[in-house]
Amino acid sequence: MHRWTGCWTARITRFPTEEAEALVPVRKPLLVGAGKRGSARVETLMLPVRRWVMGKSESQMDITEMNTPKPKKKLRWSGLEIGLTVVVVLLAIVAITMIVLYATYDAARILENMDTTAKPCDDFYQYACGGWLKRNVIPETSSRYSNFDILRDELEVVLKDVLDVPSNNDITAVQKAKTLYRSCINETTIDSRGGKPLIRLLPDVFDWPVATTNWDSSYGTAWTAETAIAQLNSKYGKKVLINFFVGTDDKNSSAHIIHIDQPGLGLPSRDYYECTGAYKEACSAYVDFMISVAKLILQEKNVSFNENDISEQMKRVMDLEKEIANVRKTFLKYPLNN
Repeated sequence: MHRWTGCWTARITRFPTEEAEALVPVRKPLLVGAGKRGSARVETLMLPVRRWVMGKSESQMDITEMNTPKPKKKLRWSGLEIGLTVVVVLLAIVAITMIVLYATYDAARILENMDTTAKPCDDFYQYACGGWLKRNVIPETSSRYSNFDILRDELEVVLKDVLDVPSNNDITAVQKAKTLYRSCINETTIDSRGGKPLIRLLPDVFDWPVATTNWDSSYGTAWTAETAIAQLNSKYGKKVLINFFVGTDDKNSSAHIIHIDQPGLGLPSRDYYECTGAYKEACSAYVDFMISVAKLILQEKNVSFNENDISEQMKRVMDLEKEIANVRKTFLKYPLNN
């Protein structure tokens, strides 16, 4: 019998100790039986191999081991990174909490202003605003009342506290505001002056025809509506017939333009000039007020007057304001920007 043994292969990189041996599995094809080609079987033998294998020395195998890439160590966060992460998480928690609280407060305020006892299909306004109407009664001194009026009242209280406290560190504008405020609440001085400040002011605006004698000869030839309106607007801030101011352009927020608008009326709103129903008493009181002011000015000037004549002229003034109110109604239907 003839036995032929093929090549042996083995590869190791390191052993535990210098004299140790390792059992290395080697695939060894063994040809059994002469003259029978292809009749072969492969056996796996466990062979002892020493450190000198494949012609490589220990130093060469150590170099091979050193060149083998080692797994990277897991990076740890620094103290600064941990601190910043904690801060971000805390801010996120605070933001979420504030959003939840605000949403809860907003929902509670809406429910508080509602009247859930009313049927929305019968009276939706009462259903939506009944709670607010019940808690907020319109004051006798006002014709309307809303959240804006409440904010205005609260702001006036804050401003009063600011204006009451004197300070040498105030800027010029604040000092002037405090001086004006003190002059307004100084009722003793106001009463002692009487109507003299107003009497001195009237000639600057061509006086008041109903409260002066010989107005036609004194002011009639020089008076023009344009000059009087400009004087009242520029010097005294009184808007008459036309209100114009400089403001931001609605179509270009980077530019400022002159705005022309209609001013307010003598009475709170146009509806008052109907002078019917609940507004009838307001119209009568308004005319009586104008008559009283005219009489006081004439008395201050020591000018005799006819009360019936003053009443007739004040009624004519009221009729003029009614016509202006009617024009205002038409004007609102066709805004300038259209």
